[in-house]
Order: sequence, then structure tokens, then C-alpha cells
Amino acid sequence: MTSITITRPDDWHLHLRDNEQLRSVLPHTAKQFARAIIMPNLRPPIVTTDMALTYRARIQAALSGTLHSGFKPLMTLYLTDNTLPSEIIRAKESEAVQGIKLYPAGATTNSDGGVTDITKCYAALETMEQINMPLLVHGEVTDANVDVFDKEKIFIDKILAPLIQRFPNLRIILEHITTSDAVTFVKEASKYIAATITAHHLLLNRNALFQGGIRPHHFCLPVLKREIHRQAVLNAAISGNPKFFLGTDSAPHAQGNKESNCGCAGIFTAHAAIELYATVFEQADALDKLEAFASFYGADFYQLPRNNSYITLKKEHWIVPEEFEFANEKLIPLFAGENLTWKIR
Repeated sequence: MTSITITRPDDWHLHLRDNEQLRSVLPHTAKQFARAIIMPNLRPPIVTTDMALTYRARIQAALSGTLHSGFKPLMTLYLTDNTLPSEIIRAKESEAVQGIKLYPAGATTNSDGGVTDITKCYAALETMEQINMPLLVHGEVTDANVDVFDKEKIFIDKILAPLIQRFPNLRIILEHITTSDAVTFVKEASKYIAATITAHHLLLNRNALFQGGIRPHHFCLPVLKREIHRQAVLNAAISGNPKFFLGTDSAPHAQGNKESNCGCAGIFTAHAAIELYATVFEQADALDKLEAFASFYGADFYQLPRNNSYITLKKEHWIVPEEFEFANEKLIPLFAGENLTWKIR
């Protein structure tokens, strides 16, 4: 196969940052995706509907007058211990906010203001269940005594499973799953539970962190896992099960913040997102499953219409740039300087 045309996909998990950094990275996503769920972990975080609407306006302004001005950002709010049910209702009524994001406090980048005790959120979660507002979950515990490779599994067992029992009709997306445990849990859960899968967790296992030395641009949270888990996540992605869909978790950080004595977690993949997924699906002899995974299942779960435009990927060798400009700093993409074999046209 030398080309493939699919319905224009959506990215159901994306970090855009803000201001000059936003303007640097946004075109990478807008050239290939029709919509994206925008993460709210800015400084300060997006905790109100008014903040979300203002952030959306900055995103739209960054693309105004360009070829990609039709791109639609789908906003989220950052859940805290103090989020009020009235704010959840306001977010739903705005029609701009498509979900509420749960970050356990301290779990990842800019999550310090996240949830410290899930029971403090019960009133907000009850309201979300009642008005059909999805909960987007960073599924890791923050207990320092838990091994970093077990944090997803422990979160599922100790927090997510009881949460689902308490709120059985709450739509939940377990984002960027990385383990066979997560795959099994989502498969066996009710129709209200789904998961996003990143390209980097499909392409890399934890050996990639240490190839020839420490590889900071392969460091993300949740951290890469053993090969057995990568295979489980891959099998879920290509299975045709509509509970699993595309979410890049593309997370840009300046080179200096990655290559430091305490480097930031996050992998930038927006420069070649759909090409990376095409590579994965081709390697798994499942290119026929790519369109549904990338373009249908996420929209269906979020109860949004599927897109009615298309993109074409052609089989073409090209070299990933060594770096991109990032608000007067350097941004190192995944597979910088390496060869890819699919190109969006």
C-alpha cells in the first residue's frame, strides 16, 4: 500500500501550553487533526469555565487567517478539591467544555493543584454523572512508596475501581494507558469506560529510556513500561474495540527543561502524530483499523459528530527535523533526525 485516505482524525488528549509556546506548537496539530481535547494544566490551571473560554479564544486567535483556522479546540477544566457543582453545570452549558480533568496532586507536569483526596470531589462527580459530563483521568497514584512502574495498576485498583462503583453512570476516559492491567480493566468495565492510547506508548518500551545512556526525550508520565505491556496496549489499539482511541498526549518542553538534572516528563509527538500511528498500525498489519481508532471511536464516546473531511497519508521516506522553534528555545521531537515512512499530504 502506497497511500491511505482516512476521515480526518481527532486528538483526544493534547498539551498546547500557552502564549508564544502555544503559537509554536499548535500548527503541528491543526494541519492533521480536526479537533483536540486541550489539557488544562497551565500555570495557573484552567479551573473555571471563563478561564477555559479565554484560553480557547487564545488558541483560535493563534490560527486566525491561516490554512488551519477550521481547527476546533475542545476545552477541559482542571478538577480540584474545591470544584463546585455549579461550575460543572456552567461548563456543560457553555458547550465549549467537553470534560473535567482529574490530576492526582503531584502526579505529572503542573499537577500540584490537583486532587489530594477523591472524596472531596464527590459532589462535583455526582453532578457530572447527572449531566453527562466526562471525567478524564491521569491514572497514577502519587504515593512515593509505590514503584513508578506500578502506579497505574495501583490507581486502578485503589481509586478508579471504587470510583466506578460509586458513580456507575459517569463517563470516564482513562488516559494514556500503559499496562496490560489497564487494558483488561477497560475491556471488562461498562460501556461508560474508555481509554486513550499514545503513539509513543505503542512504539516504545522502557528499554528506550536507556539506549546508549539516559534518553530524556523518551521520558514521560506514565513512564514507558515492559514489552509485555506495550504489546497489550498495541493489541488493544488494533483490536477494533471502540473503547480504545487516539490521544497523543503530545507534551512539549524546551530542550533545557528536558535535558537537566531534573528533566520534565513529556514527549512531543505532534509534529508527526498521525504518521507515527500509521507506522504502528502498518507494522502490526492493521492499517485497515487505523481510521476507526483515529477518527471514529473517540468522537462516538464523546458523543460528538464524526468529521466529514479527509486526509491522505502517502508512503514516503522523510527525516524528522532535529529540532523545532519553541518560543525562542529549542523543542526536540520524538525520533529527531530519524527516518519515518509515512507522510501526510
